[in-house]
Amino acid sequence: MAHLHDFIGDLALILITAGIATILFKWLKQPVVLGYIVAGFLAGPYITWLPVVSDMGNVEIWAEIGVIFLLFALGLEFSFKKLIDVGGTASLATLINMGSMILIGYVVGQLLHWSPMDSIFLGGMLSMSSTTIIIKAFNDMGLQKQKFANIVFGMLIVEDLAAILMMVLLSTVAVSNTIEGSALLSSLFRLIFFVMVWFIVGIYLIPTMLKKLKNYLNDETLIIVSIGLCLGMVLFASKVGFSAALGAFIMGSILAETVRAKQIEHLVEPVKNLFGAVFFVSVGMMLDPAIIKEYLGLILILTAVVLIGRVIFASLGVLASGEGLKVAIQSGFSLAQIGEFSFIIASLGMSLGVIRPELYPIIVAVSIITTFTTPYFIKASVPVYEFLEKRIPSRFNKVIEGYSASGLKTVNKQNDWNKLLKSILQLVAVYTTLSLAVLFICEQFVTPFITANIYGLGGRIISAAVALLLMAPFLRSVMMKKNRSAEFRNLWEDNHFNRGALIALVVLRVGIGCALVMMVLVPLFPDTMVTQIIISMIVIAFIIYFQGFKKQSRLIEARFLENLNEKQLLEEKSAAINPKMANVLLSKDIHIEEISVSPISPKAGKTLRELNFRQKLGLNIVTIIRGNKKINIPDADERIYPYDRLIVAGEDEDLQNLIKAIEVRNEALDTMEEPEHDITLSQYVVEHDSPMIGRSISNLDIQKKTECMIISIEREDDLIITLTPSFVIKEGDTLLLAGEKDKINGFEKNLFNDLNTYDHNS
Repeated sequence: MAHLHDFIGDLALILITAGIATILFKWLKQPVVLGYIVAGFLAGPYITWLPVVSDMGNVEIWAEIGVIFLLFALGLEFSFKKLIDVGGTASLATLINMGSMILIGYVVGQLLHWSPMDSIFLGGMLSMSSTTIIIKAFNDMGLQKQKFANIVFGMLIVEDLAAILMMVLLSTVAVSNTIEGSALLSSLFRLIFFVMVWFIVGIYLIPTMLKKLKNYLNDETLIIVSIGLCLGMVLFASKVGFSAALGAFIMGSILAETVRAKQIEHLVEPVKNLFGAVFFVSVGMMLDPAIIKEYLGLILILTAVVLIGRVIFASLGVLASGEGLKVAIQSGFSLAQIGEFSFIIASLGMSLGVIRPELYPIIVAVSIITTFTTPYFIKASVPVYEFLEKRIPSRFNKVIEGYSASGLKTVNKQNDWNKLLKSILQLVAVYTTLSLAVLFICEQFVTPFITANIYGLGGRIISAAVALLLMAPFLRSVMMKKNRSAEFRNLWEDNHFNRGALIALVVLRVGIGCALVMMVLVPLFPDTMVTQIIISMIVIAFIIYFQGFKKQSRLIEARFLENLNEKQLLEEKSAAINPKMANVLLSKDIHIEEISVSPISPKAGKTLRELNFRQKLGLNIVTIIRGNKKINIPDADERIYPYDRLIVAGEDEDLQNLIKAIEVRNEALDTMEEPEHDITLSQYVVEHDSPMIGRSISNLDIQKKTECMIISIEREDDLIITLTPSFVIKEGDTLLLAGEKDKINGFEKNLFNDLNTYDHNS
């Protein structure tokens, strides 16, 4: 028999141990992630009295795949549009929170006399919250629909993007081993360039491809295509010098903008769970009991830094963004932990060999402790708020209430200059990036191919022509878009000063176009500067006045916007209330939520007048969704039924009370007794003295009298399944009856009593 490879044996050990630990932690009602870490600790090299993995190299391969799928799944849940929607509140709060924790982590590292690299990585690890732990805690405590939970989720979205950026910058710092501003700036611009290109090209191509292939994309094909795209982007990102995690995240975020996003997320989830489990198990394998014992004091210090620092700075960040004290404190106490991204950053530092080995188990130990404390901190947030509220002087009422609903957040109409400059800046940035991307591809692949096959001046001329033709639609957009917009015309007609500024703006954009053309010509014709300038001006004039490039530019932009907005338009169309209106209400502390009516809810079947939610809870039922039917602004006599979806407007606490009143938790469903009465089958032979003989099925009315049903009748050698109401029973027929056991047993008695009574009356 062939020897089983250690690779398979190690995977079997990892998954069996993880499965046992997962079940145990589910029973203990603890996060599954902790179970994986404990499983890794037990299967790791430090617990010698249990079976251990034979080759840690195998585990590292599986763990790297786990990181790829974790980031891919994170990207599927992420959305650049969602990032825009969370607005300034989450962005400012996250900036203050993360920036402060990175700085504190660096200072702590320096006080411990660690190297600058160890200190930087420590700061990065301490700045990341745990999305998994927070979501589980909110779900367990029924808080996911409260206002502060929405702010926390928004901050987690911003943190995810910041973490990706941090990983790229930390890689740059680790490779150069110095903190040089120029190197970091170069890496940042390089990252922004590639992310913009990948996202724009991905949104243009991938949704279009999925739509054209929709007839062939069943679940099996779709998951293969999705994972193939993910690994393809991972490979491409690695080729251009970025991490595999970044490539996976970018592809996930591109697919998140498609109408198939939810389906892909559902299909990828088991794959993510499998490889994610292996990753977290590998984290547990790094837990060295000797190091934990040696650095126990440091672990407790870092735990205190996380718990105190994140509570303070997350709360201050939310306060600074305009929210009230209660929401700020609830948000800050919810973010008092570190989690999975901290492990990924630690893994990055270990793989690059730039952090001390003991830092990994230390940060894992801190994460485990803060994971256990998270629910207790969330529960403690309200008492802490009530304690502070009583002691804050009345002149600081604005701190308690927040200014998010005040005029500071009112969006006034922007003037024409602001609108024009903002739109032009965005257009120039996007189309310049695309032009540079085309130039990069031509320099790397197209030009070498052409010049290798066509020698001399002819090859260079053809190479330049191909590059310029591919860039032309984007160059035209850089120079001409928005030059005939309403804002441009209004400013032009307003006064002569505006005209001079507008002409200067157009000249500047044409200058950018000329510079891009020169970037094509200079490498190919280095000794003819005057000729290059003349040719570039001719090319620019041709691009501006040739309508074909204008048409092509519009088609490209229309396709991109259609793909980008398709998912949002479908969601808005199917939404019970317009999302923009919901956001406006939320800014005024009025929450819009969808609540499902449980099939065993005590409120089912009652009218809104009887329930009287408005008077009792201060809530309004905006819409009732029943199947495909929407009942907008229902009247007081409208009843609610099982499986109805209620769209409710109200404050957080009132909504929670309504949820408790309407929804029946899973625990209640689990305790329900199963029905005792099952359907059984039995045969009944019609004897010679049976009163059934000569009577039709409709005349017997068996179903009503006995609560049983005739499935078929066997007569001699024939089996009769199709029974008409006029079918007459004969002696010797064998009836196949269906019914509950006690009804079958009483079939003859119930039927005969009824028939005998009928005959006697006749």
